[in-house]
Amino acid sequence: MHPRKFVGSKLLVATILCLAATLADAAGLRAIDIPADADGPALKGAIWSPCSQPPGEVDFGKFTLPGVKDCPLPGGKLPLIVVSHGRRGNFLGHIDTAQALADAGFIVAAINHPGDTVSDLSRTDDLSVYVSRPNDIKRLIDFMVGASAFASSIDRERIGLFGFSRGGYTGLAVIGANPDWSIVTELCQQSTTHVCEQIRAKQFPTQPVTHDPRIKAAVIADPLTVFFTSESFAAVGVPVQLWASELGGDGVLPHTADIADRNLPSKHEFHFVANAGHFAFLAPCPPPLAKEVPQICVDANGFDRVAFHRQFNADVLAFLRMQLMNAP
Repeated sequence: MHPRKFVGSKLLVATILCLAATLADAAGLRAIDIPADADGPALKGAIWSPCSQPPGEVDFGKFTLPGVKDCPLPGGKLPLIVVSHGRRGNFLGHIDTAQALADAGFIVAAINHPGDTVSDLSRTDDLSVYVSRPNDIKRLIDFMVGASAFASSIDRERIGLFGFSRGGYTGLAVIGANPDWSIVTELCQQSTTHVCEQIRAKQFPTQPVTHDPRIKAAVIADPLTVFFTSESFAAVGVPVQLWASELGGDGVLPHTADIADRNLPSKHEFHFVANAGHFAFLAPCPPPLAKEVPQICVDANGFDRVAFHRQFNADVLAFLRMQLMNAP
């Protein structure tokens, strides 16, 4: 809901790639290119998959990523994790988490949400993006179990989701939460954002928010919950691992996740990360880029993002392995 300083796409990509270069292993990697259809615009992103071959590089046009192109999949049916990035982010925002999951036997698919990425801000301040984002995730799953080269290797009964920030809103909506656009009317009284103009004018979306029962478990990190009430979560029935930063940021206030923690009717874990800001859930930044993009890279004094991500990725993996692989 609140504006934030724009982070150039080259810097953001460079930040993620510097982290990726430190990874010891490389997953199988290929691009996602889902054509536009009657349900929405084209979707682009990447798929990470288990791979036992030595690390290499995969050409993604304007940049390269560590990985093995067309790495053969192991036999059997594998669980799928779909990823929803935050406001003005992109599919690279959680590359270390995607890598960790792929190394552990998951197929991971992440896409850019059209109109709400670092390179496409056309709808980032429009209510319509809160409807289109959950539908993007449904279309991604449709593609992964349908037209993708991975379809025959995916276990359709073992699909999970990872969502951060506005992607956390997206994930909660996809697993059954229903937003109430009118509840932020008072909050919007003093705001000049386009979203708040729409709220004050009661120009609410008329399309229903997409839910997808194929998702069996979700990891939600620092979600935007401003549109949710205590009643919003009544239809959520899958296990959730919920993460909250102590300090918040980018419109996600401290304790914003509490509304989900208090009202989720399904089994869930709650992890409160002391001294963490909102962007602590993004991949760590090397020192030179931390100077150039401190708004997403610099953490509170005493907070070690690298150490946190080692534990964060381990906890995310343990939860998804338990829920989707029935393994400790």
